[in-house]
Amino acid sequence: MSALAKVERITRFTVNKSEECPSDAERQASPHLRCSSCSLRGVCIPLGLTADDVEKLDEVIYFRRVVKRGQAIYRAGSAFENIYAVRCGSFKTTVLHNDGREQVTGFQMAGELLGLDGISTEKHTCDAVALEDSELCVIPFPHLEKLCRERELIQRHFHKLMSTEIVREHGLMLLLGNMRAEERLATFLLNFSQRLKLRGYSPSQFQLRMTREEIGSYLGMKLETVSRTFSKFQDIDLISTQNKQISILDADGLKRIIGR
Repeated sequence: MSALAKVERITRFTVNKSEECPSDAERQASPHLRCSSCSLRGVCIPLGLTADDVEKLDEVIYFRRVVKRGQAIYRAGSAFENIYAVRCGSFKTTVLHNDGREQVTGFQMAGELLGLDGISTEKHTCDAVALEDSELCVIPFPHLEKLCRERELIQRHFHKLMSTEIVREHGLMLLLGNMRAEERLATFLLNFSQRLKLRGYSPSQFQLRMTREEIGSYLGMKLETVSRTFSKFQDIDLISTQNKQISILDADGLKRIIGR
């Protein structure tokens, strides 16, 4: 299996087109959440649940939380209380090294979960910070845990989610350990493109909400190397960049870099 196929396998999931963050007026008009009508239910809700199971899930999710750009929903060492489903927007998770350097461990977008890191020790092991104005569905873990004990299918689904998080970490190790700089950035761009496509967005034109420095932190590359590699990809017509706007001009070319 090629390196790209391994990383695609790590992050593959099915999801309907995600929603834009609603306006304040829309929030006030529809303040209550219902899993059964959410466009992201393909990720957050396992297939095969009965109507009664879905109704029980509706009761567990208390409210939506609006998070402004740069705001943290939790910090490393804080008490674990909730799991968060990203309804719209995007986040980064980070840890601090002993010397104070920040290490980005992941980027999460609509349809993905945050907070699973706190389950084992009841304290969060990383920071979760909004990359843009975003919105979350808040799921109190004690209530979810009680529901999982009562509903076997829901329990099985969340076990799979926790397993997926472990596999994601292994994918990061693959990126950092076995790839050259060009391969890492090509894999990152193609993976990001694929995730957007699964949500109904353009896979060839998109905006990266994170900075080049944050990308470098995630991929284990210096800022200068990230910038130089972006420039090289643009010079050979693989991509076109304008600030944070990215256009993938030759996806096959990026795949050939990874294959090589």
